[in-house]
Parts: sequence; structure tokens; C-alpha cells
Amino acid sequence: MPEDTQTFLAGIHPYDTLPTEERAQLCGMFRRLDVPAGQVIFRFGERLDGLYVVRAGHVRIEGEQGEVLSHLMARNSFGERGLMRDGFAASTAIAEEDCTLFLLPAGRFLALIEAHEAFRRFFSRGKGEAAAPRRPALTDMRVAELMAADPTTCEADTPIRDAAALMRERRISSLPVLEKGALAGIVTIRDMSNKVVAGGIDPTGPVAGIMTRNPLVLAPSAIGSDVLHAMMEHRIGHIPVVEAGRLVGIVTQTNLTRAQAESSAHLVRDLAQAQDVAGLAAVTAKIPALLRQLVGAGNRHDVVTRLVTDIADTVTRRLLAMAETELGPPPVPYLWAACGSQGRQEQTGVSDQDNCLILDNAASEADMAYFTRLAQIVSDGLNACGYVYCPGDMMATNPRWCQPLATWRRYFAGWIAKADPESQMLSSVMFDLRGIGGQGALLTRLQEETLAAAAQNTIFVAQMVANSLKHTPPLGLLRGFATFRSGEHKDTIDLKHNGVVPVTDLGRVYALQGRLPAVNTRARLQGAMAAGIVSPGGGQDLLDAYDLIAQTRLEHQARQVAAGEAVDNFMAPARVSDFERSHLRDAFVVVRRMQSAAGSGRGVPG
Repeated sequence: MPEDTQTFLAGIHPYDTLPTEERAQLCGMFRRLDVPAGQVIFRFGERLDGLYVVRAGHVRIEGEQGEVLSHLMARNSFGERGLMRDGFAASTAIAEEDCTLFLLPAGRFLALIEAHEAFRRFFSRGKGEAAAPRRPALTDMRVAELMAADPTTCEADTPIRDAAALMRERRISSLPVLEKGALAGIVTIRDMSNKVVAGGIDPTGPVAGIMTRNPLVLAPSAIGSDVLHAMMEHRIGHIPVVEAGRLVGIVTQTNLTRAQAESSAHLVRDLAQAQDVAGLAAVTAKIPALLRQLVGAGNRHDVVTRLVTDIADTVTRRLLAMAETELGPPPVPYLWAACGSQGRQEQTGVSDQDNCLILDNAASEADMAYFTRLAQIVSDGLNACGYVYCPGDMMATNPRWCQPLATWRRYFAGWIAKADPESQMLSSVMFDLRGIGGQGALLTRLQEETLAAAAQNTIFVAQMVANSLKHTPPLGLLRGFATFRSGEHKDTIDLKHNGVVPVTDLGRVYALQGRLPAVNTRARLQGAMAAGIVSPGGGQDLLDAYDLIAQTRLEHQARQVAAGEAVDNFMAPARVSDFERSHLRDAFVVVRRMQSAAGSGRGVPG
């Protein structure tokens, strides 16, 4: 298969854990399938030919009864459940649009499962970066995640005509009715139609005359199945949500439909169809709600951040396409690459942009004007979509980070040779590069060369280890936390710089020591254990600690979204239970222990 296929697989876990030569051989075993929209790829109960990987397009997965289980997009895999069970499909797969799929023969897939722990763990237990993340099950979601908060209401003595006008103005189909601040009833479009229009009730009379008194209510802690069962049993489409006697929201059939529809796949589809930057920004504005929904449904942090990053990748590629439409075809091949959290596929609800352009060596001085303009269009578009300009100017708009491949080779060689503070800082950023749009081959060879050179330079590795110890966990005395003592973030801890970043830095060091091509932190930690860079015990402890810290960070951001607050990384330990604080502190202790082991050169505790 072409070289870009190798680049494609290298960006997917667990394929990124394979040695380069083995991954290249594996590429030759995949068969490309071009599937038109609407075609059934396989049906429930049919014998499977192998594992499918989506290269482009969208695939819908349905259960035995035709219920939609998930919507898959590029880099998602499917068919593994049936292959690992009895060789027969456990679901039905349908192309939602024209798709390009890669098919790995069943025998080869099962051989990978047998030979590689990373593949076995990934496909059999659902751990790691889920290749085919499913949307949260509606039946398991909390009502608090489904409801419309602070619903529009009216008083019981409001004239029916005024209540109808309010519903039309707000484009809502129901209206909770209050008496002395408490929920007294609910009126719906059906009440207006059946009782007023068809029943002849005077529209100037009070809405209390047509409302349903003492309606069925649910608590925010109820789950989606409670909503569905209540709606079916009582034949209603609107349920007020009450907590401690106070109306806090309403859940309707529209909310249920929206919860099912607002998946990352649908956002990606909307982005792909957007015609301008304003259209892209309208879609990315939904990311906080998506994050809240995904976290509220119990998804792991690595699944959530992967889905959020996929959206950023799609925005970037759409902006590149828009730029090329405006500027014309590029004069030479190029690669737009991301570093930072987007490069590692670990974006949360707070993200600036970190990116660069790697140009083909054929680029002339005259060609630079084209790429300067392209970088500006894309960077401005990202900023408009909520990915704000990098405060450190680590962007392709900076001429330093828009250079031919030969210059990038000199950059990395110089950083490795010097290993001064600036070189360490830049290496920490640039070792997380991942291609987003353009020619992936421009980065593949560069990464291989750089990893080899860096691993051989023991002084550089030692200084990168020292650099990784600059961010320390927020541990205080007497089993407490070292919170900020003053300022804007008083009494909080920074879950990013003192929580996630220390583990990210350790993962990067392990990748250098083991020449591991993965850039995702979880994949690096797993690769380090597989390669013997860290002991199984120490590595698993660190992985578990990272999972807890990263999950806590996402849950904190989801709470902020729910409260209508600006999303950040600063959490007050008092906002979580004693149980959670105890486990979070234990996680920070593990990180500090692993930092000490890395810094002392004594190896990693088991």
C-alpha cells in the first residue's frame, strides 16, 4: 500500500505500538474497499471477512433489531467483536455515505491479538484509546444531562393566548405553569390544539384552565430509561424535572433526540459540510455541551479527548481546504502538523492552537508567500472557532515554524546537540508533532530520524529527564494539597500543569528512551511497559494515576459547563468528596514517585 497508508495506521492505536517494519508489512495485508452510500457492508449473523478500519466516510452500526449502536468515522475499527467470538457478525454495518475502508483478513487480525498485548487489551477489554467509541447509551444518561435547564415558565393566571404566544416566540412545545413559585401544572401544544382550537375554550381565560395539574415529574438523578418508560407508559412527551421541590428543568422527546444526535460524528459531519468560518464556529460552539454529555455518560477520559481532538482535526482540514480554494493549489507538497494536546489527541474543553507547516524541499522563496497566506487563513479560522492563538507564538504563522523539511531536520539536530533550556522546551513541544492535513510522509521519516538521534544522545535524554521534573504534583503536608495561596485561583490546584503535564512529560521521556513513535500519552506509557522501559508494576501504577487525574480534570470541566461557567483547569479540592480527594492524592504520590525514579536514574520501582 502507499506510504500515506503507513502514516495513517501509525496514527491509530494500537497500530502505533508496532515496530515500523512490522507495521509496514501489515499495511500490505490490508485490502482497500470503496463502498457507496447506503450499501450494507455486512449483516448481523454473517461470517466476517476480517477487521474493518474506516479510512474515509461514515459507517452506521446497528444491532440485531435495527437499533443504532454507533456512528463511526475515519480511524474507527469495527467487526472485532464477532471475529473474537465466533467469526460471525455481532451487528450490521452500513455505509452512511461513500466510504473507503481497509479490510484486514480475519486470520491476520487474530494473529495480532495473539502476538501483541496492546492489541489484545485494546480489542478484548475496551481499554486504551477505543478505536470505535460508541455514543453514550441514552438509557444510561442522567436526566441532568438530558434536560433543558431553567425552562421558560408562566404563572397560572396567564391568559391562554399569551401563553400560546410565548410558546411560539420561544419555539417550545410545552410550558410549565407555576403558582406561588412552585410547579402547579404543564400546558402543551396538544392542550392548545385539543382544548382551545378544537374544544372551544376561551383563549382569554387563564392557562390554569387547560393545564395538566400535578404532572408526572422526575429528579435530575433519574436516568434516560426512566424518561423513556414514563413517556411510553403515560403517553406523554414532556416531563418536568424537580429537585427539592423546585423546578430545575424539563426533558422532552426533542431533548432525547438531540442527545442521540449530538455525537462527535454528527459534529464532524456538520463541519465537513460547513461553507465558511462562521459555519465552522457554529458547530465548535457545541463542543462544551458534547464534553458535558460524554463525561456525564461515563465515558473514559481518553475516549472523550480523542473525540474532541477529532473535531479539531476536522476543523483544521476544512480550513486548509477553504484556504486552497481561495489561493489555488499549493506550489509544492506540504504538511500541516499539530503539537501540544492536539498532537497528542488529548484536547479537552480548553485548547489554544499549536501548529506548524513542513514544506517539501522544493519550496522556493517565491513559494513562501503562498504558505504565509495559507497559515494566516487557517490560524485565523481556528481562532474564530475557539482554538485561540498560541500565547507563545508556536504557530505556522510564525516564519520560524513554516519551513522546508531540510530546515526542520536542522532544527531537531540542533536541539539534540545543544540541549540548552530553549532546546529542551522546543523539543518537548515538537516531539509531540502529528500530521493533520497534507502529505504525511513529510513527517514520518523526520520522526524516525529524530527519535534515533535523540535516543543515542545520553546527555540530551538526561536533560530531557531533568526538564520533565519541572512540573510537580500539588502535594502538601499532612496528606493535603498544595493549593494556590492567593490570586485568581486561590485555594485551587492546577489539574493541567501540576496534574496531567507531569505524566505527559514522563511519557515523552519514555518514548525517547525506547524510540517509541506514539505521541499520545497513554499509548506512550503502554508502549514503555511493553518495551521494558518501565516495570509492569510501576508502569501500571502510573497509567492508573494518569487515568484518575485526567478523568478528574474532565469531570471538573463538565461541572463548569453545567453551571454555565468558563471552562478551566483549576479545581478546588473542597468541591470533591473526601473519598475522591484521598484517591487523587494517592495518584499524585505515584506520579511523584515515578518522577523521582526517572530523575535518580535508579530505574523504575515495581
